[in-house]
Formats: sequence, C-alpha cells, structure tokens
Amino acid sequence: MWLFKKAKPPTPPPSPEFHRPWRPLDWNEDKQKLLTAVNNFKPRNPKVDPLRILLHGPQGAGKSSFFNSVYNVLQGRITTRALAHAVEADGSFTLMSKTYKVKKDWPDSNYPFNFTDIAGMHKADGGIQVDDIKKLLNGHINSGYNFNPLKSITEDDPKYNKDPTLKDRIHCLVAVLPANTVSLMDDKKIDENIIRQMRKVREEARDLGIPQVIILTKIDESCQLVKDDLTKVYTSKKIKKKMEECSINLGVPVSCIYPVKNYHEERTTDDTMDILILDALHSIIRFADDNAEDQVDSE
Repeated sequence: MWLFKKAKPPTPPPSPEFHRPWRPLDWNEDKQKLLTAVNNFKPRNPKVDPLRILLHGPQGAGKSSFFNSVYNVLQGRITTRALAHAVEADGSFTLMSKTYKVKKDWPDSNYPFNFTDIAGMHKADGGIQVDDIKKLLNGHINSGYNFNPLKSITEDDPKYNKDPTLKDRIHCLVAVLPANTVSLMDDKKIDENIIRQMRKVREEARDLGIPQVIILTKIDESCQLVKDDLTKVYTSKKIKKKMEECSINLGVPVSCIYPVKNYHEERTTDDTMDILILDALHSIIRFADDNAEDQVDSE
C-alpha cells in the first residue's frame, strides 16, 4: 500500500514591499551584544582618545536627534543633550559647532568617542560654508565656533586651531539624511545644491582618508511596512531602494548606510529602535578607530 504525504499548500507570494533581509539582525539578542561591544570599546591608540565623529547633512535631517538617540540608548532613558527642533523650520536649529562628550553611567567617566554637531546645509546661500567643514575635518575649528554664512573662518579667529594634532581631526564623517526626502524622481527630493555641497565634503573626507557613513532617518515615515513593524526594516523594498539612491547620490556603499528611527515622541526606550542605533554606532566607532590607526601608522 502506497502512502502519500499530503502536499503542503503553496507559500503565498510576499508583499510588494517585502523581500529577503540583506542585513539580518537578531532582534531578541543583538541589543545586549552590541551594547556590551560599545561599552567595552577602547581605541587601539590611547593617544587618539576620544575619537571624533562629525555629523552633517541638510537642515531638519535629524542630526541632533540622532545624537540624542545614541545617548538615550547608552543611558537607557530618554534624554535631551542636544537641542533639536520639534517641527520643521526655515533655518537650522544648530547654529554653531558643538562637540558632545558621551558620558558613562558613573561619575567623571566618558565613552572614548564624541560627536560634533554642526549647522544643517541649506538649499541656497546662507548656510554653512563648505570650506568651514573642510577645516573642521582637518581639526582647525574648535567646539563652540559660530558659523558665518557669508565668510569662512580665518586663522586669527579665537576658535581657529592653527596646529591640529591627530586627536583634533575628525575620524569618521557621518551624513544624516531623511529617508522621506531621498529620491531620484520625487518632487520632494533633497535639493541638488545640498547634494553638491555634501559631495564636496565627501570628496574632501575621501582625500583625507576619513571613512564615511550615512544614517538614514525617518524610515517609519517612508514605508508603511516599517511603520507597522520596525523589525521589517531590512525586508522592506522601499527602504532598500532609498539606501541605493543614497549610495548613488553620494557615492557611499550600501554596506555603509544604516537606516534608523530616531527617538522623537517616545517616553521610554524601545529595544528594536535601540538595536538599529547600536548597530550603526558600533560600525561608526570601528571605522573611526581604523582611520585613527591608519593615520598613526602613516606618520
């Protein structure tokens, strides 16, 4: 007597917004692994401590919010270290170059990396001078400098560092872009003038050997699948397309583009949001450390 197995019903086709994940994360375990890795991180060269990370991008992209989100994850609570606008505005809320130390949870102790936040790039003249960002990359501008939209910093400015050392330079450049305005076709795409400015900064960073990362914010506003379930971020065709468009616009590999949801209206921390932020942060500090080590080896 022949026994036949009951045929399995065919697998339903995936949603048009869905595809297999290309950067799988373990949503149940990765938070603690990543948090431990960041907490235990130490630069290989103690002379380059802390590592310096520069955040740049268009106004309203979420640069200050990204720093706050990083701080929230590491502190385990909602914080507001860097002031950020709650609504869209005509100008950037960050008016100066400000470097933030990242405090640990015990007195007089900081993480071995910090973030420098600067004014957002504008569509037209009146924003931050690209030459100023280049000087910042090279370590010539100290924290607290107020950017002049009409004139680049001069050597006689009290905030100008004439003789920067390796520890004064930027070790990783992080472009922050909102996913809901990243498009090659949409009328709401990021202004071409801003893209040109960002390319100039990227080229300078490339010539200096500075690694570059893109943080793609507001992913929940760009894809309903992700808005309903943040764990679907790496199975979303829409988010993958946004990342590919970022790569084309700025020349940064997709592997160095990290989609995140910044903390904005939440009153408590969320594990899924934390994993995406920690995944980006862990890569950023490793890239920065590699850069500092390469610079030491070449000197």
